[in-house]
Amino acid sequence: MGRGAQSLARVAVIVRAGAAPLWWLGLLATGIGALVPGFTGRRIGLLAGVALFLVTAVVVALVRGRRYAALAAGATRAGRSDFLQDRAVTVRAWRRGHRWWLLAAFVLAVASAFLLPGAGGMTLAGAGAGLWLKAVRIGRREHADDVLYWVPADGAGRGRPAGKRVAGYRTTGPMAGDAAPGGARRTR
Repeated sequence: MGRGAQSLARVAVIVRAGAAPLWWLGLLATGIGALVPGFTGRRIGLLAGVALFLVTAVVVALVRGRRYAALAAGATRAGRSDFLQDRAVTVRAWRRGHRWWLLAAFVLAVASAFLLPGAGGMTLAGAGAGLWLKAVRIGRREHADDVLYWVPADGAGRGRPAGKRVAGYRTTGPMAGDAAPGGARRTR
């Protein structure tokens, strides 16, 4: 890498990296929780879980939306010497950095089944769905602006592409990198 070069990670890929593990761990915790009669009973627990799923998905999808929009509006063009991080590397780094949080969330969701069966797992799945919706919104903006948004990998810290340490985004053309707008795998 040349002088001033940085490793850049896709914003949508970082956001989307947590969606699948949260979704699948949430579904597994819901299934386990549905087997436990719980304090309130299965029916009340699962109905509360549906409500928590919807609320969590909406909140996660909308949180920090203005910050993402402001960073995207002030984005600058990536330099020739900047290194674009592969999608797989970004996803692996996010999941490796959050594996203990994911495990703790799963254990807590399963343990909550003794109070409200299935509700904790559905809340976890709602967080995954919310992250996926946020990545889709970022992808729509990328598609509309005909660019891809990147964040310096060291600035994103532990998977926070709109955190305090992020000063701004970089942009490339829509064909750069190995991920499509929204962070999904690029189809050939």
